[in-house]
Parts: sequence; C-alpha cells; structure tokens
Amino acid sequence: MNNSIFNRLVAKDATLAVIGLGYVGLPIALEFARKIKVIGFDINQDRINLMQQNIDPSNELVAADFEGCDIKFSANIDDLKDVQFFIVAVPTPIDDANLPNLKPLIGASSTVAKVLKKGDYVVFESTVYPGCTEEDCIPVLEEISGLKFKEDFMVGYSPERINPGDKEHTLQNVIKVVSGCDDHSLNEIAQTYELVVKAGVHRATSIKVAEAAKIIENTQRDLNIALMNELSIIFNKLKINTFDVLEAAGTKWNFLKFSPGLVGGHCIGVDPYYLTHKAQQAGYHSKVITSGRFVNDSMGGYIAKQAVKKIIAQGKVIQESKVLVLGATFKEDVSDIRNSKVIDVVNELKSFSVHVDLVDPHADSDEMIHEYGIGLTKNPGKDYDAIIVAVNHNEYKTMNEADFKKYLKNETGVFIDVKGIFKNKINDLEYWSL
Repeated sequence: MNNSIFNRLVAKDATLAVIGLGYVGLPIALEFARKIKVIGFDINQDRINLMQQNIDPSNELVAADFEGCDIKFSANIDDLKDVQFFIVAVPTPIDDANLPNLKPLIGASSTVAKVLKKGDYVVFESTVYPGCTEEDCIPVLEEISGLKFKEDFMVGYSPERINPGDKEHTLQNVIKVVSGCDDHSLNEIAQTYELVVKAGVHRATSIKVAEAAKIIENTQRDLNIALMNELSIIFNKLKINTFDVLEAAGTKWNFLKFSPGLVGGHCIGVDPYYLTHKAQQAGYHSKVITSGRFVNDSMGGYIAKQAVKKIIAQGKVIQESKVLVLGATFKEDVSDIRNSKVIDVVNELKSFSVHVDLVDPHADSDEMIHEYGIGLTKNPGKDYDAIIVAVNHNEYKTMNEADFKKYLKNETGVFIDVKGIFKNKINDLEYWSL
C-alpha cells in the first residue's frame, strides 16, 4: 500500500489542494489542514489576502477557525505543482436563461489540468447534473494535461452539503457522499474524507449516482416549498392564514414541516435547473420540477403585488408611496446576496413607481450595486407607507410593533411579514403574510 494516496497524505508526503475557497471550499480546506498538508487556491487575490490574515471573506468562519492549520493560501498556479490530491469546490450558477453556467467549473478543471501528474487524484464537489464530471470535466483534464483518465489519474465526486449560516449541520457531522471512478479510487477518496467527516461517508455506486443524489436533495426541498407557496396563494384567496393551517396540519405525525417563502441562493433556487436541463438533453421535458420552479420564481412579484394592493386599499397614491424592505440576503443571518429573491420584490415594487429603500445588517452595499444595481440605505427615514420583512435576520426578530411603527408615516401603514414570524404580534398595522 505504499502507493496509497491516503497514506501519503497522512504522512505529509503528499499535499491536498482545495480549488475555490468560498463558503464550501474554505471550511473543507481548513478542516483537512488540521490533519494533513493543504494548499488553499482561489483565483481572487483579494480574497486570498484576507484569508492570509485569518479572515473569511464569506463571514462564516472566525479567526480561531484558522488556527492550528497546515495551510498555504495562494492565487499562484505554481503553488499547485507539488499537489497530488485536488478538491474542486467552485460555484455552479445558472445564466439569465436559467441554463447551467459551467464556466467556473471548466476554468477550475483547466487550472488543475495544467499541473496534473501521473498518480494524482481529482475530486469534484460542485453541484452538477448527472454525467457532468465524466462528460464535461474529465475531457478537459485529459486534453490539457495529455494524461489518460484511469490510467494516469483518478477522479471522484463528493457533493458538498454545507448549509450557510448553519452551525449545527457542519462538515464534520453530516454524512458525506463519496464516489470514485473505480473501487480502488473510491476506497482512497472515502478514507481521505473520513479524516475530517466524523459522521462518516456513504460510498455511492458510481460518480453519476453521487451527482444525482446531490441534485435531488435540493430539488425535493424546492418542490416541497413550491407546494407551500401555492397553498399560501390559495389560502390568501380564501382569506385563511397559511401558518394557522400548517400548524393544524403539522399535528399529524407524517406531515412534512415546510413553509412558504422566497427561494433563492445558489442551491435550492439553482440546482433543479441543472436536472431539468439534463433531462431535456435526454429527451424528457420535466413537468413537476419546472412547475415548482415557476411557482417559487414568481413569489417575489406576488409578494410585491400584495403590498401594492394593501397600500392602495389604504387610500394612498401608489406612485407617491415609500416602502422599506428589511433584508437583502438570500437567507437569514448570512452575508451572501447571490441569487437573492428579495430583488424580485424590490424590482416589482419599482415597476409600480414605488420608492423603495432596502436595508440589511449583513449585506455589503457595494456588492449589492455590483450584483443588482441597487445599493443599501444606511439611515432609513420615518415616512414609509409599508414595511416588508423579507429576511428573518436575528436583528429583526427582536423588534416589536412599536419599533416598526417608528419607520411608518404617522406610525400607521402596511406590515408585510413574508415568513409569518410576527403572527399575532402585530395588532395596529395592516398585517399580511404568506
């Protein structure tokens, strides 16, 4: 077993590199660096500079998480020349047409291919459609390196399961799905991940199975939330509170506890499109998954229209109205704004000529302008006609009706509580929730 990559990594005779140090890659790199030698590689030099100072650009980790780690952060490809085990953890977004954008993944594959040597291992963690690793990534590795897959280098796939902002379901205590291109590589890859995943690993029967398993985890959540969103539209028409209904139904032991809301981010709001794209290539037009996506993608506009109706019902001229939106990130208590559906709410309101101010204690205003052309308001006024609590940050959960009233014109107006967290706590304002 002298040629075992696992044994060499443990003995520090071999080095592991993580390509892409975002909210997925950085925690993995640091966790491995507590046991073995690691290179943390990212093409963004500014991010590398921060990490070299023990700062996580994604604001998920603290300085202490960097301590006791055998890691070198670099944006220089030359630092990857002595690496034998590569983990690719770059984003896999969608484009404006909701089609997979594999540019970051193909770019990372090209980077690895330039330094790939005989006996090396490459494991992909990015969420992709079944077949992507073998059909899209491996040909790039072969072509640029001049090496032969399975003969000269081995490939595996182990999908990330990191949940931003979640301090309970971390890398160490969530079972890791792993796969390899043959039995030997599967064993090496599984052993390597077992170094850092206390919960253990699940050995998938093939790379495609592992890819499919990841993509349906998020597709399942997406569809369940879509059902709740559709129910909330129906119950709104029937003048029933959705959360009252869910509370009642939730008393049955096998009722699934999902709730309506905005579905953004770079997982649930993106991954189903990878699956429907691959299905279409295979000659099947998905109906259930695309219907769920349509419902979830239209919720931002729906919420904005309900707000407009409520403002008009109060006798206000909509073109002269002001709305304060609380929360801009894709989910609570994180700083990540990618694919945030709050922007759909803002844009829909603006289409009615409403003046919108957007605030968020976690998001970065410059990033918002770069990504969406909309900055954050530093000091909101006191003359709004409506407030929309779009993201349930802890900062907002501690507020009460009196706190919200201070922002409203004459301390009266419309209060939109997207996720229903202030149910039965708002008495004087015109209240609406999904």
